[in-house]
Amino acid sequence: MKQPAVYILATGKRGTLYIGVTSDLVARTWQHREHLVDGFTKRYNVTTLVWYELHGTMESALLREKQLKKWNREWKLRLVQEANPEWRDLWGEIVG
Repeated sequence: MKQPAVYILATGKRGTLYIGVTSDLVARTWQHREHLVDGFTKRYNVTTLVWYELHGTMESALLREKQLKKWNREWKLRLVQEANPEWRDLWGEIVG
C-alpha cells in the first residue's frame, strides 16, 4: 500500500490515540506493531490501527495530519467511531 496516508492508532476503544502520516501504511503500521519505532507509540503500546485515510499526494496527507492533530479528543474519537464502530484492528484490511 505505497500511497500517502494519514492514520490513527489506539490502545483500544476510546484509549490513547496516535495520529501519523506515511507513504507506506503497511510498513509503518508494522513498525509500530513490532515496537521498532522509539517514541510515543512504543512507550504507551499504541499499536492498533483503527482509522486511516488515503491521499493522492504527500502534501495533502501532511495537511490532513496537521488538521487532525489540532482537533480536540472528542472529535478524533467520533471520527474513528463513525468509520469503525467496533474499533476493530484494520491491520488485516491493509495487508489483504
